[in-house]
Amino acid sequence: MKTTKILYMSALLAGTLGFASCELDEYNPTGGDANIEAFDSWEGLETYCYSPLAEQLYSVYDFLSLAEGGTDMWNCPGGNPDYAKQLIYYDGLTTNTNGSNKVFKQAYSCVASCNAVINNVNKVNGGTDEAKKILVAEAKTLRAFYNLLLVTYYGPVTLSDADISTGVINSKPTRNTVEEFYTAIVNDLKDAAQDLQVEPYGGNYARVTKKTALGLLARAYAQGAGEGLSENGVSYWQRAKEVAEDIINNASSYGVYLFDDVADVWAQANNRNNPEALFIISGRDANSESYNYVNCNNNLFTYTVCKPNEINDLYTQVDNTNYYLGRTNNNTFAPTPYAIDVFDASWDKRYENTFLTAFGTFSMNEAGWVGPYQARRTQINPVLQKKYGMGQKFVGQYIYPYVDMATSPSSYGGNQYYPTGVWPKGDHSGNTDNLIKDVKNVYVVDYPVAEDDDRFVFVLSKDYKTAEQKANSIYFTVNIDDMFDVDQYKTSPFDGTNSYKLYPSLIKFNWCYNGVWTNHMQRKGGDMMVMRTAEVYLIAAEACQMLGDAAGAAKYLKPLRDRAARPGTVAPELTNPTEDDILDEYAREMAGEYVRWALLKRHHKFEERLQKYNSRAARFFNPNIHYCRPISYDFLQQIDNRDEYGDNGYGTTASKGY
Repeated sequence: MKTTKILYMSALLAGTLGFASCELDEYNPTGGDANIEAFDSWEGLETYCYSPLAEQLYSVYDFLSLAEGGTDMWNCPGGNPDYAKQLIYYDGLTTNTNGSNKVFKQAYSCVASCNAVINNVNKVNGGTDEAKKILVAEAKTLRAFYNLLLVTYYGPVTLSDADISTGVINSKPTRNTVEEFYTAIVNDLKDAAQDLQVEPYGGNYARVTKKTALGLLARAYAQGAGEGLSENGVSYWQRAKEVAEDIINNASSYGVYLFDDVADVWAQANNRNNPEALFIISGRDANSESYNYVNCNNNLFTYTVCKPNEINDLYTQVDNTNYYLGRTNNNTFAPTPYAIDVFDASWDKRYENTFLTAFGTFSMNEAGWVGPYQARRTQINPVLQKKYGMGQKFVGQYIYPYVDMATSPSSYGGNQYYPTGVWPKGDHSGNTDNLIKDVKNVYVVDYPVAEDDDRFVFVLSKDYKTAEQKANSIYFTVNIDDMFDVDQYKTSPFDGTNSYKLYPSLIKFNWCYNGVWTNHMQRKGGDMMVMRTAEVYLIAAEACQMLGDAAGAAKYLKPLRDRAARPGTVAPELTNPTEDDILDEYAREMAGEYVRWALLKRHHKFEERLQKYNSRAARFFNPNIHYCRPISYDFLQQIDNRDEYGDNGYGTTASKGY
């Protein structure tokens, strides 16, 4: 008997156009006669399954703090020492903690959407069989992704079969085992890998493809391996190795690519549809009509980049008109000493491709908004020299702009700001013909910065410098080591300045090119990589190491290290990588990329590494509780068996729940 299932409008799919994944062709299933049996409505619902990726998970702070906070790599900075302390330090973490509460609900909402797509395909009229097969495979990939998120961060919760097209809500859910979760995830990804093509559906790179499903399968096996799981008597570590090696060995047939130079991964020109990405969230393009129909405004950079205008008598550009960096005014996410020290910057240029530590200003010769080159100089007077420790020989000299910025109106978004080039060191002519044009990323400053480089206002120095050595530099030098009390940022001045509010700034989520700015200085629309090829090499190395194959681990680490070596250097060989070597290589390659907490969980390393590298988090970490994030408060309030279901041990329910 044919049954028409009207999609629930206001509660379930309110504002579907607004929840579209950026750049995906979108159909609005909330239209008057929309029903799940019409191909366009069903296809629109499938597109909706992507929505939290662009709108929430990978564009605002919640999931970043969940996936990277509470590890050996991240602290709150000195100027904002308690922001999101619940997830960064486990301090007061409970069921109504905003980040963990929201992510839980977002993941389950999308599982229900994926279920509706998969469950109802046979009722859909119109569309080709091939299109239906691919869209179901996409939905299975996304369902596996969301279920992997749930079991990784929240443990043995409910493997939901809820389907939003039915309107049926389970008010007495029961938990599934971790093994049941991984079995379902693996099955979905295997099915999807069979049916997805190398090229994305409709030519739209924001959709998942065969390489996405395979990459997530390798990730799922690795994460499940940390739970001690096996498949048909074969360890999940072995399965992770097999899938990762298949991707690497058959890269060309899967459309998989690894850049020869790590700098190209983060080149601004490669941000859109990055060749190394296995899974992309496409950003909002201000020069495309799609800008008007989507609502993904990424403000992550405002949390990860410090506010240089805290040194406001030297770095005089206020943040709300900083057309080079953007408005960086949230300032909550700063690296631990370990996250800095793990890099040997003498050879590894991943350091400056990860962290901005040399801060300069900008000119706008064409637009004239903030002034041309000569007008943007800052003269070092005796007061500034004494306060900031430059040598007396620099009194009367100038700090010059680092980059020249242009602006133009966009077709659909706000004004666009983009570099015309970097000013050459030592050339003070202000002649725009001399600008260095072929700069891959204007936020990446080669290490080390020369003492006489007068294009920078201040430098956060990885190498410790004495007061006498600092006086040899024309810029204000802050030793990164001096910013810490042991492994936590100092929260008051230690050198008579506001330098305690600064920190080495993660730049992987900051972009600067025409089309990436929205109509707000705090939001940009760059593409985000959910997974990239380098992670597959790391999983292969990790699995080999855990299986006792040190030579295999070294083989898969080598390409990543070799491509990171700066000209004239050679990456040191790792001939017998240990488990800690693997964790360190993840830190160098994947800093900030939503993998750290999951990695430490699967290696059962929280206790050891927090004690060594993040003492504040170690004080609050309880291994009996904190290997899972708390169950959502809102979810617990909506079910009838909250005490039986449990909150994962956070003390708001009668039982832990498992």
